[in-house]
Amino acid sequence: MKISIIGGTGSQGLNLGKRFAIAGEDVIIGSRKEEKALTKVEECLDLLKDYDNIKMEGMSNEDAAKAGDLLILTVPLSAQKPTLQSIKDFVGDKIVLDATVPLETAIGGSPARFIDLMEGSAAERTAKILKKTDAKVIAAFNNISNSLLENIPEPIDCDCLIAGNDNEAKKIAIELIEKIPGVECIDCGKLEKARMIEKITPLLIGLNIKYKSHYGGLRITGISRE
Repeated sequence: MKISIIGGTGSQGLNLGKRFAIAGEDVIIGSRKEEKALTKVEECLDLLKDYDNIKMEGMSNEDAAKAGDLLILTVPLSAQKPTLQSIKDFVGDKIVLDATVPLETAIGGSPARFIDLMEGSAAERTAKILKKTDAKVIAAFNNISNSLLENIPEPIDCDCLIAGNDNEAKKIAIELIEKIPGVECIDCGKLEKARMIEKITPLLIGLNIKYKSHYGGLRITGISRE
């Protein structure tokens, strides 16, 4: 399965790309400008030169959306709508994992504060933009910090909360996400649950700032997924 990371040249997208490439996945890094994607992929390949069989290539977002079997959206809120508009003709019925969080940084505010969207959540906003496609949108990766992702090869002591309306798509997403060492997925239910999942992110950011850490995460205890 080819994993296309749309808007993947930022730290979150690249670190997810590295993690999945190390796990043996075929990764495509997408960018608004293909040249930037190619440059970032070269840098990643150099960093991962001690690993065998790394598969990573760079493309424009549009070409990445066409080529990927599963898409991961890793852009700031301000870039969410234009990025989705640019790829929506190529999404089809693919699974789209949306890592967007509506933080106040989008309007020059604090990263520890949340912006309320009229759609309810960033993931629901993605679903609305892609409503004329058969895309299966899932909120994911909202609560895993870039520092944890970047701390390769250390396992990540954090759960990944997901939400989406298609149960089969969520099973595929969970299988993929749990290829990252240490991560366990928690299915929180329908896509509307993204409204709560996304609001945890500014709380975690605030806690990391307060306690001078970069690695604060979330574990859900006392439940069985069997």
